[in-house]
Amino acid sequence: MEGTPSNGSNASTNASLDENQFVQPGWQVALWAVAYALIVLVSVVGNLVVMWIILAHKRMRTVTNYFLVNLAFAEASMAAFNTLVNFTYAVHSVWYYGLFYCRFQNFFPVAAVFSSIYSMTAIAVDRYMAIIRPLQPRLSASATKVVICVIWFLALLLSFPQGYYATTAELPGRVVCLVDWPENTTQTYQITYHFCVTVLSYVLPLLVIGYAYTMVGITLWASEIPGDTSDRYQEQVSAKRKVVKMMIIVVCTFAICWLPFHIYFLLQHFKAEWYQEKYIQQVYLAILWLAMSSTMYNPIIYCCLNDRFRIGFKHAFRWCPFIRASKYEGLEMKSARYLQTQSSMYKVSRMETTVSSIAGNPEEELDASSKTKRLSVDLASNGSSRSDSKTVSESLSYYSNTLPP
Repeated sequence: MEGTPSNGSNASTNASLDENQFVQPGWQVALWAVAYALIVLVSVVGNLVVMWIILAHKRMRTVTNYFLVNLAFAEASMAAFNTLVNFTYAVHSVWYYGLFYCRFQNFFPVAAVFSSIYSMTAIAVDRYMAIIRPLQPRLSASATKVVICVIWFLALLLSFPQGYYATTAELPGRVVCLVDWPENTTQTYQITYHFCVTVLSYVLPLLVIGYAYTMVGITLWASEIPGDTSDRYQEQVSAKRKVVKMMIIVVCTFAICWLPFHIYFLLQHFKAEWYQEKYIQQVYLAILWLAMSSTMYNPIIYCCLNDRFRIGFKHAFRWCPFIRASKYEGLEMKSARYLQTQSSMYKVSRMETTVSSIAGNPEEELDASSKTKRLSVDLASNGSSRSDSKTVSESLSYYSNTLPP
């Protein structure tokens, strides 16, 4: 996060820090504590379950889902390591955690936010390539892991200056954590850094994502492929629409949650007097809560909009008395190897049926041949990044049809 969120409600490093004017009643602190604790609980548990659903089930290990794992890791880490520390510092304006954590507090959130938004960007680009340019080579699992490593390298590089200049300072009766930028009367370094962080971790990726999903949306919703109206084709288009719709909601949620935060830290360079008012602490706590809450919404979105994630969450929380995971839902979460076995059995059954029908009525041979060719075309047009998805796609449609709504 830019602009030293650990500076809390002060948001300035001038002499006015000497007086701790941001003291609020206990009941207000209690209410804010409950609100921030809710973020930590929902975010950490929800994102860990998302990671388990993807990593523990081979069927879920796709290019898109690998980026979702990275997104979940970044958000869970930020919620666990930074949210409550930010809250206590914003409430008390006293730094309790030492110099090392002061630097970590200013370093890691910037990297986590960068990693989150560029994971979403990578997903948008992958969807764009799969739907707009389906004949182009897709990312392999190894290439996806390399992209994730590059994202984290760039994220750590971007966050390094703020962590490097972070320090603690002794004031009368308290210690504060701040970013001590090199001396400059015009605050050139600070303003330049905040502007770069806003552009690189918010504006630029959202522009790329917006363009990618606009083109994908036009292709999936506003156009039809002539001559292909088979049920299998319609199922594929519907599935792709659901994935794109889910990711658009994820991105919009992120953009809405972080917009006030970026505005808050950019405005301090133009309206510094506003940040000395007593009410600014409540404003900052609300803005910080909204930004941090972005880490807890994604698991809820996945659970509501994606059948397989919903199944995974049901299995993760099946110990709850009001949650039931049926037998068919268990089949859907089996590994790809299990599904391939089922697919082979199903295909053998279809072949036997086809052979018997041809033997009974030789005149239908040409029709059966055309159907077989059409089936191969439908399977080839899946657009999935995993080869095993193409192999088991037909059996999956059978299993998904047996799932309760």
